[in-house]
Amino acid sequence: MKSVDEQMALIQRGTDEILVEDELRAKLERGQPLRIKAGFDPTAPDLHLGHTVLINKLRQFQDLGHQVMFLIGDFTGMIGDPSGKNVTRQPLTKEQVKANAETYKEQVFKILDPARTQVVFNSEWMDRLSAADMIQLAGKYTVARMLERDDFDKRYKSGQSIAIHEFLYPLVQGYDSVAMQADIELGGTDQKFNLLMGRELQRQYGQEAQVIITMPILEGLDGVKKMSKSLGNYIGINDRPGEMYNKIVSMPDSLMWRYFELLSFRSLDEIAGYRAEIEAGANPRDIKIRLAEELVARFHGEEVAATAHKSAGNRLKEGELPDDLPEIDLESDADMPISAVLNRAGLTKNAAAARDLLNAGSVKVDGAAVDRDFVFVLGAEHVCQAGKKKFARVRLKKA
Repeated sequence: MKSVDEQMALIQRGTDEILVEDELRAKLERGQPLRIKAGFDPTAPDLHLGHTVLINKLRQFQDLGHQVMFLIGDFTGMIGDPSGKNVTRQPLTKEQVKANAETYKEQVFKILDPARTQVVFNSEWMDRLSAADMIQLAGKYTVARMLERDDFDKRYKSGQSIAIHEFLYPLVQGYDSVAMQADIELGGTDQKFNLLMGRELQRQYGQEAQVIITMPILEGLDGVKKMSKSLGNYIGINDRPGEMYNKIVSMPDSLMWRYFELLSFRSLDEIAGYRAEIEAGANPRDIKIRLAEELVARFHGEEVAATAHKSAGNRLKEGELPDDLPEIDLESDADMPISAVLNRAGLTKNAAAARDLLNAGSVKVDGAAVDRDFVFVLGAEHVCQAGKKKFARVRLKKA
């Protein structure tokens, strides 16, 4: 194992918060592999690069010699995580959870080492709990403490309903840490309440409290809102190599270092060297190409990554970019529907023609087909394609 200081430096990279750092250092000083927990509810079949921020940190723990426990929340997925939600989530069926869980395992092993990853399902212990056991678990926490949680507090004060089963979610997630005897748990910044629940319940069950590490939420390609498939600002793990390459190279320069910090496995010294190249006059696109090649190789293999740039030069045939891509700046006071963007950018003759292309499925944004509901977010930059031959890199700036 690396020294404690070396481990701390790598663990701290890109994290939002570590609670408590002194406890983490004390655990590392024992010189024994730690049990690292991260849970994922299989709520959708596909993962994007925003999800991998946390998975990358798990891989770093593996490289440091620790034991990673990848928890698939097949039981909690049927409750629905209320984190950040202003309405009750629709629970998933067992069939949906099972199908999504299988795709998760396939995708995460593009990053994690299968030989050093323990995949567990929380139904393994939750299905064994009796009704009396669940009542005993519910007795470990109070309604007053639960309402300290920001999203519950807002819903309660605004008169919105909170279903009783939603209170169970953080309790079950916390109990997962007890069942797994986790030393460290990772989660997004929106999971802090649930992660702290694990510390509390471990103490009540006579265990040493886990250290919690929160990871930031990755911004999407618009540089404004979090990466989300529904917002069309995402890069999917299963995107085609050329499409993935293209999205990364086309991202706003302002996002480049954020993505390097959270998605790249290159050393901080190497990334600092890239910054020095930019300051010396290098083209930012050349630096983004290095990140694109690294990520395409991670998810599609080295051989594919070596040729991804070729497909990126033949967009007319393979869904990639032409060499003479025009760049268009539009000004607005607010977000704009894609039909208006196409019209104002000159990619269609008029708004009616834009709507016709959208209805025909002939409009793409960053290589992905979009419909009339797609909204171009103020401050975003996207490569837009209307039909087979009309392309432009469009930026929507504040008027």
